[in-house]
Amino acid sequence: MISRHWRALARFERAHEYVVHVHQHTFPDLRRLPGFLGATLLRRDQPQGVEFIVITHWLSAEAIRAFSVGNDSEMAVVPPEVREMMLEYDLRARHYRVID
Repeated sequence: MISRHWRALARFERAHEYVVHVHQHTFPDLRRLPGFLGATLLRRDQPQGVEFIVITHWLSAEAIRAFSVGNDSEMAVVPPEVREMMLEYDLRARHYRVID
């Protein structure tokens, strides 16, 4: 199993909007992909904004490639409407092989 991690810092006033977007669009879209196993959304309020970490779990690196942009499976997939909600966000996701 592969765990994919992505981090972003949302504007305070748009943080709830991001959570709604993830629950209405991102997670349902991911559930349709073969090899997608599940996801977790983490939130931490910071002085400058609201930090989010999205952790998704995949059966294999091949399954992630089906979700990815082009041949670069670590390139972050960030829709334009989400970019507008953020102060900053990772351009690349990190992949970890799950041991336990």
